Amino acid sequence: MVFWVFGYGSLVWNPGFEVDEKVIGFIKDYRRVFDLACIDHRGTPERPARTCTLEEYEGAVCWGAAYCVRGGPEREKAAMEYLERRECEYDQKTLVDFFKEGDSDQPFLTGVIVFTSTPDKILNKYYLGPAPLEDMARQIATAFGPCGNNREYLFLLEKALFDIGHEDDYVIELANEVRKVLGIIGGVPAEMNLSSPTNASLKSSLSPLKLSHLPGAIALDS
Repeated sequence: MVFWVFGYGSLVWNPGFEVDEKVIGFIKDYRRVFDLACIDHRGTPERPARTCTLEEYEGAVCWGAAYCVRGGPEREKAAMEYLERRECEYDQKTLVDFFKEGDSDQPFLTGVIVFTSTPDKILNKYYLGPAPLEDMARQIATAFGPCGNNREYLFLLEKALFDIGHEDDYVIELANEVRKVLGIIGGVPAEMNLSSPTNASLKSSLSPLKLSHLPGAIALDS
């Protein structure tokens, strides 16, 4: 027995459970958005944090890490129970195709689990929906909870995507807007300001992939 789970948020740098294999790659036709509330880790019910989920977007790719758990039903059950507690704001599990760098035509894996959320404020109490960049930045700059502050989550995601060689322009833009709110733009360590002139070469040099839409897929993270 074996299962694979795809992480595109905090799971990229902190899976938190014992894994047998980690593979860097991407899923098609989804992009990160910071439209989901977190009220128990990086925020509170009174001041919810914003964490990322996925939005369907034809032609997009979302880079992250796929993790494998092997070893029988008990080990798989323990890993899934941990993930379900951790990802409690995500109300769906979606099965997706997972691709490795260098092969955008044939999936490396099929049936990979990704924790997703329903983009509907009535059906999903954790769904915040989109907001202007400046408003999201102010919320992220000030929210905090038992596991730390919201801005650290964003900055760690920004760095994790840099570390795997596939930065996300949206994440960088939002992170730099948060730095403006905090009044520290231009005064942060280089690794926390990935879009600065000195780091221009860190942007992914891969040519955009022309990708087809996943038939019938429904998705939204971790």
